[in-house]
Amino acid sequence: MSRYDSASIEAKWQEAWDTAGTFTATMEGGKPKYYVLEMFPYPSGKLHIGHVRNYTMGDVIARYKLTTGHNVLHPMGFDAFGMPAENAAMASGGHPKDWTYGNIDTMVDQMKPLGLSLDWSRMFATCDVEYYGQQQALFLDFLEKGLVYRKNAVVNWDPVDMTVLANEQVIDGKGWRSGAEVERRELTQWFFKISDMAEELLDAIDRLDDWPAKVKLMQQNWIGKSRGLQFAFGLIDGPDGHDRIEVYTTRPDTLLGASFIGISPDHPLAKQLEQDNAELAAFNAECRKGGTTEEALEKAEKKGFDTGLRVRHPFDTAWELPVYVANFILMDYGTGAIFGCPAHDQRDLDFANKYALPVISTFAPLTGDHQLPEEGGEAFVPPKSETVRWLKAFNWDEEATGDEAIDAAIAFCEANGVGQGVTKFRLRDWGLSRQRYWGCPIPVVHCETCGVVPEKKENLPIELPYDEDGTPIDFSVPGNPLDRHPSWRNCACPSCGKPARRETDTMDTFVDSSWYFARFTAPKAATPTDPEAADYWMNVDQYIGGIEHAILHLLYSRFFARAMHITGHLPEKSKEPFDALFTQGMVTHAIYKNAERTDENGRAIYHYPAEVEERDGGTFVKETGERIEVIPSAKMSKSKNNVVDPVAIIEQFGADTARWFVLSDSPPERDVEWTASGAEAAFKHLGRVYRLAVEASQNEDGPQDADEALRKEMHKSIRDVTLGIESFGFNAAIARLYAFTNAIAKSKAGGEAKRQAMRTLAQLMSPMTPHLSEEIWELLDGDWLVADTDWPVADEAMLVEDTITMPIQINGKRRAEISVSPDASKEEVEKIALAHEAVQKALDGNAPKKLIVVPGRIVNVVV
Repeated sequence: MSRYDSASIEAKWQEAWDTAGTFTATMEGGKPKYYVLEMFPYPSGKLHIGHVRNYTMGDVIARYKLTTGHNVLHPMGFDAFGMPAENAAMASGGHPKDWTYGNIDTMVDQMKPLGLSLDWSRMFATCDVEYYGQQQALFLDFLEKGLVYRKNAVVNWDPVDMTVLANEQVIDGKGWRSGAEVERRELTQWFFKISDMAEELLDAIDRLDDWPAKVKLMQQNWIGKSRGLQFAFGLIDGPDGHDRIEVYTTRPDTLLGASFIGISPDHPLAKQLEQDNAELAAFNAECRKGGTTEEALEKAEKKGFDTGLRVRHPFDTAWELPVYVANFILMDYGTGAIFGCPAHDQRDLDFANKYALPVISTFAPLTGDHQLPEEGGEAFVPPKSETVRWLKAFNWDEEATGDEAIDAAIAFCEANGVGQGVTKFRLRDWGLSRQRYWGCPIPVVHCETCGVVPEKKENLPIELPYDEDGTPIDFSVPGNPLDRHPSWRNCACPSCGKPARRETDTMDTFVDSSWYFARFTAPKAATPTDPEAADYWMNVDQYIGGIEHAILHLLYSRFFARAMHITGHLPEKSKEPFDALFTQGMVTHAIYKNAERTDENGRAIYHYPAEVEERDGGTFVKETGERIEVIPSAKMSKSKNNVVDPVAIIEQFGADTARWFVLSDSPPERDVEWTASGAEAAFKHLGRVYRLAVEASQNEDGPQDADEALRKEMHKSIRDVTLGIESFGFNAAIARLYAFTNAIAKSKAGGEAKRQAMRTLAQLMSPMTPHLSEEIWELLDGDWLVADTDWPVADEAMLVEDTITMPIQINGKRRAEISVSPDASKEEVEKIALAHEAVQKALDGNAPKKLIVVPGRIVNVVV
């Protein structure tokens, strides 16, 4: 075959790998292990080019490690539970299980042509009964160790989807799927006790040396360790049982600027007061319609209700402050109560201005014009590390940083019996209850005699019912179908045997993805993990995924790894499960917006890339000729139709072209823009490589010196590509491969020297373009498969440079270059440069005004 035929080549070698079991992970041979994992996908039913980039990065590492003598684990699965499947069932009248597994089959069919070095025998979906049955076993083990508990909590409630939403699922106060206004509702919920590990989770971040700094910072901020003061304001004539309001503050240094007390609508005092105050009850009810996210509270209009109660300031009993119920205070942050300091908090200042409350500055900038907030200026909130001028202080210098003042204020308050210095964390316990069908059932039952009873392990898995006694479940009815499924819901108590009811809440889908990495080590085990396999394969050596999962998924996985160690499912070394983390950039594409019309609802019309063409200096719809407004380099989005279908790319150019392009155009941590011209250029290059291999297979011997020069270039390429792969510099490695290809094409070497260079090129390209590399390897009589061949090692002797090239700049412009020994002295370089014809011509018999030699780099001549 003289022409590069990607379709036949790729099918041929994928079959060869499957037949040989090349990528089946084993623990044999006494080899070191390497576990590479990409964050597994949700089965939306459509693979996009962003998936291709993510999985190809992991594939490069996996294939490289396989050829460097490692047993490699490189698995794939699907994060398959969740609301999208249930919503699809509501819309179509189908079943979430059928929708999900149909999508999984489609995505697997789309993935396999990419030639990924995956051990498909380990594939699972989190909705597989075998998987979530083991997750239920983990839940029971966590429950036994006190890592799970049940309590009443205020949650985000979507009144349309009729389920609890995580804070991240509330967008601008609305449910992310339904668009309904989210309400705050108190429900009995299950929680993981992650807050008990807050200090440990925070301290361990500093030891994650191979994690991106930005991810570690995001985790630190989310855990949110702070030191502050816990104290109380004495309540004047409060209702029975309420004589004080507890407050926790991280800024006790501003106590002398206190203006009001704010309490949450869910504070016990607010709840008691609303029983006898219909107006307050209505206010509280209105507040509970808002979401519980900090973002939602910040964006919402600040509203308050004056309870008429007053408290005494701890430092002056004659100083009384009003007590407001405020809509921006959550019960589960701190104590559910704050003191407002309007001068130094913009939210408090807005509130104070709205209700005509005092504004009292306690500090001001050291220099510059500053309008005090009480005189109409903005709230002044400098960093705690900044030195300011204190207008009101207890016992610290007139000039001090906020941190110094906070420490002094805590010491002052403790010495005067006002309060106690306390360390708190922003991290709250993880609420895992979801009122949905398509999730892992929580394995407990509710018995009138015994209370809440864990299911017995021998009764696991508690399997989701597919239908209701032969009748299809109606997902169009709002609410949780499990609540209205009597044959599934009604059961016998595992403790006393009396009639009981199953827990109908299912687990948050974050649970499913918080331990899948451990299950991959032994996906068929009869327990959550197999000790021998977990001890061998864990930790994940290289984890790859998007920055959007930098907080919750990674934090929850770190908690789960610790909990699994406590319950005996992971070794102690795996308490931090991911040794190295890489967050890749996105694949972007231009958006094609119709410039001439909108749809019947007045919304913009977007066209797929295949529907448009460029001509006459513009972009147009192929069929209609309508003009297109091109929005460049935007994130791929199905709603904007600017997605690129990898199946179509593979059919047109081949998988190796797609792989080469997504790796070559940009550093992997940055975004890369997919362009048709870029794909075509990549395809042409791979065709050229193939032709060079065909020519090399037919070459005769060439000049000896040419052979030597090509061998040197080959060993430099081995060194540079190896360094590129090991440092995630895939684009740099590919740039070196381009240069090596050019060197081979230009070389006068022949015979075995050129064939060896091409075999080495095939090896170096094999992590990126595995199919083409196997074809070239076979063409040039390579033994075995490239995938099973040892990675080439650079000969250090071949890396020594006999000469180096130094450019000559004359009056700032490059005019010539010289070859000199790497050890040449400055004086020798000067002589050689001055003797060069271009320099002689520029000097025209005169001495240079200035001659600067940067050893090994450049010569500058000023004429």
